[in-house]
Amino acid sequence: MTSTATTVPAAAPAASGAPADARAMRVAPGPLAELVDVGLEVPVLGGGRVRHVNLDIAASAPALSAVAAHVAAVLPYYASVHRGTGYASQASTALLEDARIAVARHVGARLDDLVVVTRNTTDALNLLAGAVPGETVVLDIEHHANLLPWERRGRRVVAARPTFAATLDELAAELARRPAALLSVTGASNLTGEVLPLEALADLAHAHGARLAVDAAQLLPHRRVDLAASGIDYLAFSGHKAYAPFGAGALVGRADWLDAAAPHLAGGGAVESVSIESAEWKTGPERHEAGTPNVVGAAALARALVELERLGDDARGAHEDALAARLHHGLAARHGVRVLRGFDDLDDRLGIATIELERGSVGLVAAALAAEHGISVRAGRFCAHPFFDRLATRANGLRVSLGAGSSADDVDRFLDGLARLVADGPAFAYDRTPAGWCPRTDDRPRPSFA
Repeated sequence: MTSTATTVPAAAPAASGAPADARAMRVAPGPLAELVDVGLEVPVLGGGRVRHVNLDIAASAPALSAVAAHVAAVLPYYASVHRGTGYASQASTALLEDARIAVARHVGARLDDLVVVTRNTTDALNLLAGAVPGETVVLDIEHHANLLPWERRGRRVVAARPTFAATLDELAAELARRPAALLSVTGASNLTGEVLPLEALADLAHAHGARLAVDAAQLLPHRRVDLAASGIDYLAFSGHKAYAPFGAGALVGRADWLDAAAPHLAGGGAVESVSIESAEWKTGPERHEAGTPNVVGAAALARALVELERLGDDARGAHEDALAARLHHGLAARHGVRVLRGFDDLDDRLGIATIELERGSVGLVAAALAAEHGISVRAGRFCAHPFFDRLATRANGLRVSLGAGSSADDVDRFLDGLARLVADGPAFAYDRTPAGWCPRTDDRPRPSFA
């Protein structure tokens, strides 16, 4: 699906400190790609249906339509992989191994890097944590997936400073204080959308005898990452954030640690031979992929990466920059709304914004946006509790996230709905429950499968 755009008047200058670029505001982009939820209508309170606006892309992205079509085409060939003699089994094996090649190509893997198919980023980083031969240094800005797994071999947490330059100095001091095997960082914050300079971090890690791992769960769906060019040693990411369903992810990186580590799972497929007394484990990616692999998930992930390549890096960047400028310009113009930032000197950020309100509950606002306006956002601390607690002045924030299927109309509907709710409150009554804010009387029909 090609991008559509309509000319609109140039925006007024942004409020002081707002990152909006007036040039990016002169066009109103439509969706860059077609997702399976295109045209989805959802019910709202009081009757009626509206077009669904999905601004919770940072949590999970709907599948690209081309990915769904690919999955439908390969499903009849789904069978066992490796060692099967049947035609469908060989086709499934080819799907899995071709997916490794597609992943490796997309992320600029080195010839001797391994591509291990995992369930998601969290699984990939836990796998790597079992292979690190020493301590790991992390920042306190990390998603829990890149904060919690490292404790088994020793985790050292560095508190980020208000600027990234000062944070880099803190990391350098910590790596100099005592050797570490690994520095593990996020590629882009799932809280603020800020993109970290990964080449500088790779140079820093290598200068102190450490390797660099990158949690690319948020970054990879928006930007290309090149391991060989950047010096990144390990990259972890998830298909479900990159427009691929069925729960596959990947860990890509240097083989020596992975081949020396205990298998991530013990079971069939990871062994050369087994006796009652012992097992001889394979090397390579299969060492960590015991059990029947997620063939369809791997095929979906690979096809999603191919489709992102077809969209083009420049087109994706221009689309997101225009929408992010529109979003931040609108937020800066609204009183009582504060956008969270982690670093004063990082201007590069994805189409992700987390806000807090001077008055009222962001949980209630998120619930009302969904129930009354058909707009999906997310409220909470976003599995980055230490970072959120340091930046925020309220207990929870509201996160808006954009993707390849987002449009200017999506952004405008959110800004309009937010303004109405902040000014006038919800139009219906809500109760706070253990599950969050819920309409007191919910007359929205559920889909038949629910």
